[in-house]
Amino acid sequence: MFLTPQPLISDHDIGNGRVAIAFEYDGRAFHGWQQQKSGVRSVEAELSKAVARVADHPVDLVCAGRTDAGVHASFQVAHFDTPSVRTLRSWVMGINTALPDDIAVHWAGNGVDDFHARFSAIYRRYRYVIYNHPVRPGIQRGQVSWTFRPLDEDKMHRAAQALLGEHDFSSFQAAGCQSRTPVRYMEKITVTRCGSFVVIDVQANAFLHHMVRNIAGALMAVGSGKQPESWVAEVLETRDRRKAGVTAPAPGLYLVDVGYPEQYRIPAAACGPAFVAPWMGEQANRPIAPTHIHPKRKVTAE
Repeated sequence: MFLTPQPLISDHDIGNGRVAIAFEYDGRAFHGWQQQKSGVRSVEAELSKAVARVADHPVDLVCAGRTDAGVHASFQVAHFDTPSVRTLRSWVMGINTALPDDIAVHWAGNGVDDFHARFSAIYRRYRYVIYNHPVRPGIQRGQVSWTFRPLDEDKMHRAAQALLGEHDFSSFQAAGCQSRTPVRYMEKITVTRCGSFVVIDVQANAFLHHMVRNIAGALMAVGSGKQPESWVAEVLETRDRRKAGVTAPAPGLYLVDVGYPEQYRIPAAACGPAFVAPWMGEQANRPIAPTHIHPKRKVTAE
């Protein structure tokens, strides 16, 4: 999970203020990150209960980026405020004891200065994993997307380069997205193949609702030959969601990195998920330093 090992030490007190945690989860059985009034299962609800048990009081969690139903995270960050003090080992092991098997906390630390899991982040990185084979997956059902149509990953990669830089990504924004602006800066996007798996690796300062899945759907249309390589650039210019085609399914999407300025002392991620990382190579799994950082909005109490 981390670029460098993070030992679970017991000689360092954490708490009496803001606490940050890094964790992973399998999204298959969750109705997304956000706690629902209906009581359906969510990552936030399960994690909040577990943290509250160790902190000995109710907590409000704020995460780096909310994920949808069925979406996974190999590296997610959240924070909460507490007067309680525990060691790193006590926070991590105690929370995990109270968690279901499909969530695991790997690290905890004091929130330095004005740290905010969402607003202090300077980039997010996702990987979308497609099983490209005539027969649907069995063992990895719910962990990868699937298409039986042959995909040309080289065409997909070339088409994706039109998305690099700062653009209005309205064409790839979900109708219900509540973002104040559709403008985002895309730092990197690559499409690679390992055997029957095609991986879309994308990093931006932030993402709109369904943005990665909508981009994946468009790139798959190019890779299958339904659309020419130039089509992705044309769709981007229209700023019209109706032009971009279908939204790719949630299974296969992983939040793999969230980046923060060094002053906040959040451990750097070794990008996953674990079964994909060996295919990508050591350099490709390292964090990518952003070249364009948007000014941070003022953090208000949550």
